[in-house]
Amino acid sequence: MSQQGYVATPPYSQAQAGMGGYSAGFGNPPPQSHYGAYGSPPQGYSAPPTGVLKPPASSSSGMPPPPVSSQYGANIQQNGAHPHSFPPPVASAPSMSPYGQPPQSAFHSMAQAPPPTQQLTNQMSAMNIGGYGQQPSSFGSPPPMATMGSVAAPPMGMSGPPGPGVHQPPLGPQGYPQQPGSPMSGPYGAQMAGPQMAGPQSGAFPGGFPGGPAQMAGPPQKKLDPDSIPGTTQVIEDDQAKRGGQVYVTNIRGQVPPLVTTDFTVQDQGNASPRFMRCTTYSFPSTADLAKQCKVPLAAIIKPFANVPKNETPLYIVNHGEAGPIRCNRCKAYMCPYMQFMEGGRRYQCGFCSCINEVPVQYFQHLDHMGRRMDLYERPELSLGSYEFIATLDYCKNNKPPNPPAYIFMIDVSYNNIKSGLVKLICEELKTLLDRLPKEEGAETSAIKVGFVTYNKILHFYNVKSALAQPQMMVVSDVAEMFVPLLDGFLVNFQESRAVINNLLDQIPDMFAETNESETVFAPVIQAGLEALKAAECSGKLFIFQSSIPTAEAPGKLKNRDDKKLVGTEKEKTLFQPQRGVYEQLTKDCVAQGCCVDLFLFPNQYVDIATMGDVPSHTGGSIYKYSNFQVEMNGQQFLSDLRRDVEKSIGFDAIMRVRTGTGFRATDFFGAIYMNNTTDVEMAAVDCDKAVTVEFKHDDTLSEETGAVMQCALLYTTIGGQRRLRIHNLSLNCSSQLSELYKSCETDALINFFAKSAYRAMLNQPLKTVREILVNQTAHMLACYRKNCASPSAASQLILPDAMKVFPVYMNSLLKTPTLVGSTELSTDDRAFHRLLVNAMGVEETQVLLYPRLIPLHTMDVSSEAIPAPVRCSEERLSESGIFLLENGLSMFLWLGQACPPDLIQNLFNVPSLGHLSSEGPTSLPVLDNAHSRKIHSIISSISQQRATSMKLLIVKQKDRSEMLFRQHLVEDKGLHGGASYMDFLCYVHREIRQLLT
Repeated sequence: MSQQGYVATPPYSQAQAGMGGYSAGFGNPPPQSHYGAYGSPPQGYSAPPTGVLKPPASSSSGMPPPPVSSQYGANIQQNGAHPHSFPPPVASAPSMSPYGQPPQSAFHSMAQAPPPTQQLTNQMSAMNIGGYGQQPSSFGSPPPMATMGSVAAPPMGMSGPPGPGVHQPPLGPQGYPQQPGSPMSGPYGAQMAGPQMAGPQSGAFPGGFPGGPAQMAGPPQKKLDPDSIPGTTQVIEDDQAKRGGQVYVTNIRGQVPPLVTTDFTVQDQGNASPRFMRCTTYSFPSTADLAKQCKVPLAAIIKPFANVPKNETPLYIVNHGEAGPIRCNRCKAYMCPYMQFMEGGRRYQCGFCSCINEVPVQYFQHLDHMGRRMDLYERPELSLGSYEFIATLDYCKNNKPPNPPAYIFMIDVSYNNIKSGLVKLICEELKTLLDRLPKEEGAETSAIKVGFVTYNKILHFYNVKSALAQPQMMVVSDVAEMFVPLLDGFLVNFQESRAVINNLLDQIPDMFAETNESETVFAPVIQAGLEALKAAECSGKLFIFQSSIPTAEAPGKLKNRDDKKLVGTEKEKTLFQPQRGVYEQLTKDCVAQGCCVDLFLFPNQYVDIATMGDVPSHTGGSIYKYSNFQVEMNGQQFLSDLRRDVEKSIGFDAIMRVRTGTGFRATDFFGAIYMNNTTDVEMAAVDCDKAVTVEFKHDDTLSEETGAVMQCALLYTTIGGQRRLRIHNLSLNCSSQLSELYKSCETDALINFFAKSAYRAMLNQPLKTVREILVNQTAHMLACYRKNCASPSAASQLILPDAMKVFPVYMNSLLKTPTLVGSTELSTDDRAFHRLLVNAMGVEETQVLLYPRLIPLHTMDVSSEAIPAPVRCSEERLSESGIFLLENGLSMFLWLGQACPPDLIQNLFNVPSLGHLSSEGPTSLPVLDNAHSRKIHSIISSISQQRATSMKLLIVKQKDRSEMLFRQHLVEDKGLHGGASYMDFLCYVHREIRQLLT
């Protein structure tokens, strides 16, 4: 990560005569605004109420504006010659800033030469940017370039200057005229020189001035260049280039890990891997006042069961026998690398609360000359960030060891599910899938027991005891008083009862083939599974396959409360609030028993996901939705999800606590969790995809010397029925310098936090308020950076911290998610579903959801293994003759341009041209024996393996009706259902920042 800020250099980065500390090339701010194009907020944003959260008024730099007289003084040079009276600063001293200028970045990491001007103009001519194009020429000069693009950004993610200023194009309400003879700035802030400029010049001038006077020719660029604003794809590529393929060693406090999108290997040397824990910033502010001032949320996103790649060491298991894990007497933190041994090893000081503890006799070890224990590297809990302890009986319910968990499959056999072929599909799949139940490391077979229930208005339980020749069915029709009619033979070992179970799975589709029962129950189904687990005294998971809203007379009966008239009103929030009563009590009981609910929905209409998803989303469960399910269309997607769900690594009956060092504490928790009190996070189950986002607040001053330490302890039952403690430790820096905080921010973690907190807030506040708070906080975070960390510069410049330079694109994308956008065209269930999904996501999942990957496939090298580099997520990047793949972890699209080469279409679809494909677009991509087809299938399968849910591939042709679905994922463009383009949003935020600073 580059050390410091991101400076979009103005065309002349050297200080100019008579210019005070302001960047030249733009003259000074004219006394009044030239035009009002930026004066009104772009559509889709109502200006926040005046007087909201304004800091004390002060000018951004504390300097008087420079005298207007010099507006054209120093700048009139022939065609952009360099003012020789100020030699450019020497490359070796980038930290020196000439004449109070913000230090500029060196251009040595520039990825490619800027494309020729003409090409850019063509590229952008399609872009219709209302009111940003030209500005009335003032002072009789020719029409200047668009204000915003006239100062371009340096390459994204380039190593920034050590000094603090970070500049970006002037975006403000005041457009400053460009000089007729001033140099053109190219897409990345290198001065643009028309086609002859081959690439970055050797000899990097910190002034960001690669070429010198000769390079400055070229016609003026009339349109705003979208390349000049920070791009996510560039940031991702740069991080991959800089840190990809490397070993990330966790032995340094407060170091910022590579991005979630970067491929790297982790070596644990005392702090938890970023796969388990990521933070919004790795340098906490030392006081509550600083935290309040910068408004950057302090949070950790914890994925305690994250999958560890094959080439990394799995967690060590520590067994302290009868005595159990060593813990601090006062704060109960577990033994970890932050404990300080003293007095020859007889005592240790807790790294969290500083209490001095006796070392138990059996744990004693001598210290070396450095004061470290001699057995330091033999004990995982002294040398690693993550490890597990075997828990003693004190950590078990009723002080007795737990039983292995059970999986209960509960199939809705009402008319819809039988007719669609779903019931037959599930029964066929379970015959082979049950062989792949998860098992303990080294175990031959799985210890998990299985049980089966079918239901519509009544429930049918099956006795599948291995001694039986035929399965037996028992019916419970009194759904109001749910009980389990059999104890022995309901939950069995699959290997022992295989013949009886397969017999049952063959019979179920036939038994209900003639049904015309269309009503279903839901709450009694969960109740039945819960009662079965209680009777067996074990934890477990219910797999419920439900087709419709439960309308049959029974507890938990739901009615259709979908009301589009509420959208955009104060009452809209009620659409997302679950219906209370039965489900609230069920959640509580499920968590107490360690009963996790996974819900597979197959709806043809409204099913009230806000309520039906309530129990799954508080028990560590997952929700899957397949609207208008058809076996041939969605069958494979559903089966992939079911397989992964059954096979994935998971822990049951879990309770998690996050302990912190003195001075701060965990105050808020977001995830598929249940909270009975303010500290214990309870999860009926926790699997490898579930993440808990934890917010921290100060309760005292933090010491810069000791930093901020945290320990996440998770007590759970393994799939083999063993009680364990999983420990993850992380140490961060603390600083009284806000610039340190901004330097070590992680944008992807920040946006995960904002998404989850906004999705919670919307249950209690109008959406409009939630959106305003998000925009406000974005402006506040950036204004505070500008005011406290950046070098003084013209107010017209948007200045972004290097680590947060693409934060606005993610924030704008979040504001346009179906859940927050509030459009009557979107289904309420889809919005509620999206809300519940995001709540359980980790950083990796929210990153790709909010900035999808758009991958060009028509130019790929079919012989290479690699996935082609993604392009920016905007319509401008599409080309009529191209084929693009877009994926965001939930959906996947293959977009076919109108002028797609026929040979490519032949290779992929086995038809001579695009016209031969059906008007609705083909439903699937055939597997053909040619290099192109093989390559695309391999790209799709490698993307699918990285994602938590299976994505059904939708094939869309340019200008077809189905293209709308695809377009709503182009997050840099204007939202289809409302919401600004990235460019508009940046202008809007910039205006807000300027208001806050004046």
